[in-house]
Amino acid sequence: MALVLTNFLKAIEALERSLQADEDATTLELSNDIRESIRSGVIQNFEVCYEQSWKMMKRWIENHVGSAYVDGVTRRELFRVAAENRLINDVELWMGFHSSRNETSHTYDQTTANEVFADAKPFLIEVKSLFDAIQSRND
Repeated sequence: MALVLTNFLKAIEALERSLQADEDATTLELSNDIRESIRSGVIQNFEVCYEQSWKMMKRWIENHVGSAYVDGVTRRELFRVAAENRLINDVELWMGFHSSRNETSHTYDQTTANEVFADAKPFLIEVKSLFDAIQSRND
């Protein structure tokens, strides 16, 4: 059964738009408050997109490999199975994204925000690759 990818794609597109807005804000002379709001939007879109991505990995593995491979596993194990099935390339990179996501859940100070924001751009590249892998094998 094919997975519905609409919400996953929307999350990716929202992250991409917010990152583009941040780039645009750098070239414009916007107030620090506006730039901070844009960066907050990037972080929020990163959070949503990350949540969509690991859940989509899990659903794809359940449908194509078997639910026994993902039921009750840790995130590291999920990423390992996803890498074995060529959905992602780098388990450690995805664990870094997972850590960033966890940080936004537990603490939210400027240092954490800056770290998560820094992860958003490389994450976008990886999540697009994940989307392409799932879409191309979504039967």
